[in-house]
Amino acid sequence: GWSRTMTIPRDDPEAFVTAESSKMVGIIGMEIYFPRTAVRQSELEKFMGEKEGKFTIGLGQQNMAFCNDLEDINSVCMTAVANLLEKYNIAPTDIGRLEVGTETLIDKSKSVKTSLCQLFNSHGNFDLEGVDNINACYGGTAALLNTISWVESSAWDGRYGLVVCGDIAVYEEGPARPTGGCAAVAMLIGRDAPLAMGLIRASHMEDAYDFYKPKLDSEYPTVFGQESNVCYLRALDGCYRRFALKYESFNKAPFNLGQVDSVVLHSPYNKLVKKSGARMLYNDFLRNPDLPIFKKHEKDLEPFKKLLPENTYDNKELEKTFIELARPMYAAKVEPSVLLPQELGNSYTASMYTGLLSLIHNWHKPKPGAQVDTEEQAKGKRVLMFSYGSGLAATLYSIQVAGATGHIAQAANLEERLKERKFVSPQEFTETLKDRETKYGKFDWEPEGDPSELFPGTYRLARVDKHGRRSYERVPVSPFRTTINFGKQAIHSRMPTRSYHSSSVALHAGSKLLSAALRSRRFVKV
Repeated sequence: GWSRTMTIPRDDPEAFVTAESSKMVGIIGMEIYFPRTAVRQSELEKFMGEKEGKFTIGLGQQNMAFCNDLEDINSVCMTAVANLLEKYNIAPTDIGRLEVGTETLIDKSKSVKTSLCQLFNSHGNFDLEGVDNINACYGGTAALLNTISWVESSAWDGRYGLVVCGDIAVYEEGPARPTGGCAAVAMLIGRDAPLAMGLIRASHMEDAYDFYKPKLDSEYPTVFGQESNVCYLRALDGCYRRFALKYESFNKAPFNLGQVDSVVLHSPYNKLVKKSGARMLYNDFLRNPDLPIFKKHEKDLEPFKKLLPENTYDNKELEKTFIELARPMYAAKVEPSVLLPQELGNSYTASMYTGLLSLIHNWHKPKPGAQVDTEEQAKGKRVLMFSYGSGLAATLYSIQVAGATGHIAQAANLEERLKERKFVSPQEFTETLKDRETKYGKFDWEPEGDPSELFPGTYRLARVDKHGRRSYERVPVSPFRTTINFGKQAIHSRMPTRSYHSSSVALHAGSKLLSAALRSRRFVKV
């Protein structure tokens, strides 16, 4: 028989750099799906009897995506996955791990991931590790970290990982309703990635009841808004402090926001994102009040030195001061990532990744009169990512731009797709949510919506049978859709023939990625 020799793990507690670090594992490609239907926040605030600017200025939101009975979480994620595979010219057999992050549950046992398997099983791929990750808005990040670890590990079989994070965020009538939204983001994970995962990350986990869903017969959550904001900021504080300590231990140099080029924050609504950017600056002040940005305002900031951080979450004077101080930083490092969160609303697990996609779009967006190489301009940038899920779980990590990212912006084609949305009245939006209420958890029905109103290529719910089993159909794909030449990264594009061996793993002969994976293993006869 044959057995594989195992690498002895390092036993030092702060082994941030290992032999595995050179693999540059991270995000190779991204695709987003959002529904065609949307409602304008400016119209919604009037409809709900709120003063002008309550949602557009107070929350900082512009529009909100939503879907009718034609779409559920399975169809939304299926559309994102299918579009990514087709746009990037990736064969379904080239995916070895498929992991989902969502909190939109339509079944208490069957995972969304297993429903996505039909896209792969039809091509003969049944060997797909991973299932769903659930913890409010954090599940997408959990799925990403798991898949990154798989690609880095000895279990990796040479194929890509695929992470899908998506949600349909809806709220009952009341003040939280305008903070809904809908989107799914699919991410292709592999080695030598242009968006490489940084070596340092820090987490903050607590037992909290700020936002949760105990009513199993309803889509709507139980929300304590102010408490949830405090939990978010407390988790940000904890992650930021720990990240800074780990960074300084490794780099032997102080950490502050000056060490990163961009910041992407989980976005329930934009005003909280602005507060969070200011809160990070406040943490820099606590750790190093002698930085030039603070020395200029030493007299105004002096009173805040004496305050305990845990007692400042409701301190409006501190919040106002640091929001004002953070304006240049916000404009340069945070604002480039807010396009999709402001346009689509809160997509829960997908929220932070719609922010990352917005940032990449911004890097490669043509600037009038500018003659620059956007690839070279983006390369080398460091992005700080903060993921938060109520209940609560949070992680702060970094991404290094190690290669070309223009193909991601090209495939996403955000500006054109946002223009193609259909805006409906707040009345129709409200009636759509009422219709969803009546059908949630029900069996033996077919959607009443018009499939022609969906984007081309969208998967839709066809029927829920008397046993609760769901079936899906696809709206025809447009012949004019955006695709990219992804030849260098597409394994199958270099393979004139395909052969399979082993009853458990579909290994593709001729694949350079697979060959590299196999060469990294040493076998001995016993």
